[in-house]
Amino acid sequence: MSAQEYFDQGELVAVLTTQPLDRTLDYKAPEGGCFLGAFVEVPLGPRKVLGVVWGPGQGGFDLAKARSVIRVLEVAPMREEMRLFLGKVADYTLTPMPAMLRLATRAPGLGDPPSMRKIYRLGDAEPDRMTDARTRVLEVLRDYGGLAFTLKELAEQAGVTSSVVKGLVKQGAVREEDSPRDLPYPRLDPDLPGKTLTGDQADAVARLQAGQRSGDYGTTLLKGVTGSGKTEVYLEAVAEALRMGRQALVLLPEIALTAEFLTRVEARFGARPAEWHSGATMTERRRVWRMVGQGEAQLVVGARSALFLPFRDLGLVVVDEEHDTSYKQEDGVHYSARDMAVLRASICGGRVILASATPSLESWANAEAGKYERLDLTSRFGAAVLPEMKPIDMRTEQMQPGTWISPSLRQAVRQRIERREQSLLFINRRGYAPVTLCRACGEQIACDHCDARMVEHRFLKRLMCHQCGETKPMPDTCPSCGVEGKLAPVGPGIERLAEEAEATFPEAKIAMLSSDLFGSARALKAKIEEIAEGDADIVIGTQLVAKGHNFPKLTLVGVIDADLSLHGADLRAAERTFQLMRQVAGRAGRADKPGQALLQTFQPEHPVIRAILSGDEEGFWKAEAAGRQAAGVPPYGRMAGIVLSGPEVGPVFDIGNAMARNDAPLRAIDAQVFGPAPAPIARIRGRHRVRLLVKAPKGAPIQDAIARWIAPLRLKGDIRLTVDIDPQSFY
Repeated sequence: MSAQEYFDQGELVAVLTTQPLDRTLDYKAPEGGCFLGAFVEVPLGPRKVLGVVWGPGQGGFDLAKARSVIRVLEVAPMREEMRLFLGKVADYTLTPMPAMLRLATRAPGLGDPPSMRKIYRLGDAEPDRMTDARTRVLEVLRDYGGLAFTLKELAEQAGVTSSVVKGLVKQGAVREEDSPRDLPYPRLDPDLPGKTLTGDQADAVARLQAGQRSGDYGTTLLKGVTGSGKTEVYLEAVAEALRMGRQALVLLPEIALTAEFLTRVEARFGARPAEWHSGATMTERRRVWRMVGQGEAQLVVGARSALFLPFRDLGLVVVDEEHDTSYKQEDGVHYSARDMAVLRASICGGRVILASATPSLESWANAEAGKYERLDLTSRFGAAVLPEMKPIDMRTEQMQPGTWISPSLRQAVRQRIERREQSLLFINRRGYAPVTLCRACGEQIACDHCDARMVEHRFLKRLMCHQCGETKPMPDTCPSCGVEGKLAPVGPGIERLAEEAEATFPEAKIAMLSSDLFGSARALKAKIEEIAEGDADIVIGTQLVAKGHNFPKLTLVGVIDADLSLHGADLRAAERTFQLMRQVAGRAGRADKPGQALLQTFQPEHPVIRAILSGDEEGFWKAEAAGRQAAGVPPYGRMAGIVLSGPEVGPVFDIGNAMARNDAPLRAIDAQVFGPAPAPIARIRGRHRVRLLVKAPKGAPIQDAIARWIAPLRLKGDIRLTVDIDPQSFY
């Protein structure tokens, strides 16, 4: 450590806290001094808050009034590269630094001293009698697959008192253990034998491992058809990072994917990695955070926020299914984990692998421009071949009213049932029906707090708003005209499709996969495992099923409405339809049986549908890129979304209009302002929303211009402003 990185007792230090302040605060270094980057507890008014020593204090005030740091936490100090990374993300996304620090410290009990503690796991015995409360405790423990809980966590998760857990301990149904806090993770062995690789897999591995050994930053787009073995390839790059003594991070877009992936990691390296996602217990999250900082977790598998863990020596970041929209955080800090993974690796001299069968146009364009290396896997692993893809022209199908499975698709499903193979019916709509209409007055039941239609969830017997989560019982009478018995569902959702499938195929076992049908992520994982083992004839699924699951017995995919996402104001509509359809179709024929994908469409001649069916991916990307380039939109231009919101629409529009008039900082960089206009969903949770869209040339300093544009604003009352650089959605 150099001299300026250590502060003696009583020296002034600048501390960045997690509180919403616009600056660091000066404190005296505590007894024993502290290092730059130390995590500390400091007084702020009557409270104690978490902070990080960010540099020397500014001074300029009566030093007798300076308060002291209360204590230095027993965790690894924040490294300089992490402080630099947080600062660059803050600058890019126009986010205050305290919000960035909150993102980087999302683990409970960081200040707790190391000690023994009581943890609780599933026991071996059966209780003498079962109650609802006891059943909930045991279900939570089973759902979480052997993970440990503290008493408080387990009781809260199950919705019971601690005495219920203690009672189960006495019965032997729950095991109470003494455990040291935050043990290191078992060591992974990179030299255990991996799977036998095909020729193009081996070539890709050699290139990735050579890049890893170089010790230099670099990003590779690993493009492989669905089922080509991308996972095996990038796990060998992980192995090389581990051999070099560096840490690795694998980001997955969907928590339901982690169960199968962790099994593959354990088979390859002999132990399980650290997990970081919403399905992990708080106890486990604190352990991951601390062990990553000490270098005692070699590999982390996680959701997008794992990118902000305090890695000691991060050598590789893999972004699996890199095109997935869930990598963009849409609230709080608006960041793209894919793009920030590239930034983080460039700072710490690591490598990035962006893996996808259907890359984002941004990544495709960066590879075309030579910024990223590109590796292609062109054949499926083993005996599997790519599915045959055909359209079903819905203009020629004889459909009964209120049905959505065409005669052609019905026949194909029946053939699979007879052959004891699985079929997937895909529709990208949750719930039973997207609209509930009164046939007496024409009213569509809307959310009371949002400008959105409420979706019927028949299994729950409730209407739900998919914007704010508000639910209400399904009414018998129209809330507008009061007429009874005239409310009717319009259009299909996954539940209505399942109802039709049950009536059409009464002999078949049907399973539904939708994120809102499962109480926990673990329960969803368990269902996916059951389906993979063959415990269903027909799977009805939303886009959740498109995300990398392997169903060996699945040989038919039927897309109910291939046209659903083709239209709308989203500039990425064509790209997302193309990706989703190709990903869903790729679920078919993963083992030794050939697969078929049938797309129900009213527009078989649409360029996107034609590209999906022909498999001409490069042709599609080139045409899409040419259109975006001509329009000057991403990735060939810059965009930022501004959303103003408030309880009254008038004042919100007034501010939006004032911003549009006073746009000199944006004109200075040749940027255009569109709006203000009501957001597509103009009211959410009772707040009126107004959008402005900024469009700028590719190389323009858009963040600096927007910062100068909004700096004079003084938002009064409950009006809020959010800035989204590189928006992915425009609602």
